[in-house]
Amino acid sequence: MSIYFVFIDGLGLTDKNEYNPLFGSKLPFFNEIVSEKGFSLSSANKRRSNHIFIPIDANLGVEGLPQSGTGQVSLFTGINAADHIGKHFGPYPHSQTHSILKEWSLIKRLHHVNRSFRFMNAYPPIFFKISEERNRWSTTTLMCRQQSQSLFSVDDLHDGRGITAEITQDVWRDRLSIEIEPISIETAATRMIRTAQMNDVVMYEYYLTDKAGHEMDFSMAEQVVRRLDTFLGFLYKAISKEDLIIVTSDHGNIEDLSIKTHTRNPVPLIVLGKHAEKFSKAQSITDVIPTLVELSA
Repeated sequence: MSIYFVFIDGLGLTDKNEYNPLFGSKLPFFNEIVSEKGFSLSSANKRRSNHIFIPIDANLGVEGLPQSGTGQVSLFTGINAADHIGKHFGPYPHSQTHSILKEWSLIKRLHHVNRSFRFMNAYPPIFFKISEERNRWSTTTLMCRQQSQSLFSVDDLHDGRGITAEITQDVWRDRLSIEIEPISIETAATRMIRTAQMNDVVMYEYYLTDKAGHEMDFSMAEQVVRRLDTFLGFLYKAISKEDLIIVTSDHGNIEDLSIKTHTRNPVPLIVLGKHAEKFSKAQSITDVIPTLVELSA
């Protein structure tokens, strides 16, 4: 069994309204595969043997708006990082949570049960330059570095490995002036499937949902959600019946474009495939990784 873990930054759950871009005929994965009643909080109540769609808490008993730093450390470790430092913090992981990430991350937990992991995201040269100069890394990239897992770069993309933040590589060419050909969403998804054939768990991070939420740009939000929907839909249709797809987030944002901040809305937990029911009792983002590792063992 291979596990496909798609982490979506800034995706919360609320009901349909004029500020929520998570509805429409052009979102077949979210609005048909996940829930025929629409991708909403009121419809997030599926608990079947091979299909879970439920709301889980991202506030973690801490006042204020959830942030990426503590939210992602909490999600990727199963440890309440916000409670540990007494506040929500981001966008980068707080220094006092680095040790939590190092000792309890998904990668470290999988190593303990002799299971392999690969992070799919690729990064441009400017990312490595700035991150190394400032010694400031995102939660996912720090997690990989702590466990000595290399990050995909432009050379890997040329060789058909890794996936860019926007999935199709067009931003790297058009905005970063990197000589690289755009690819289809299906090609990007196929890369993840091919990598999963050699690893127990593969993970991809999609952060443009959070960016679109902060921009309060409905047109941009629709575009990034459609891209994500197509990517997830292709994965779902292409993988083996023995495999599992897990989709979740660290906090809300894009579901309410009336504000430019994060929200305290619950986030979705979508699990499709064999043994999906193991996640049916999850209540918060800290419940995802312990269950994933238990299932992998």
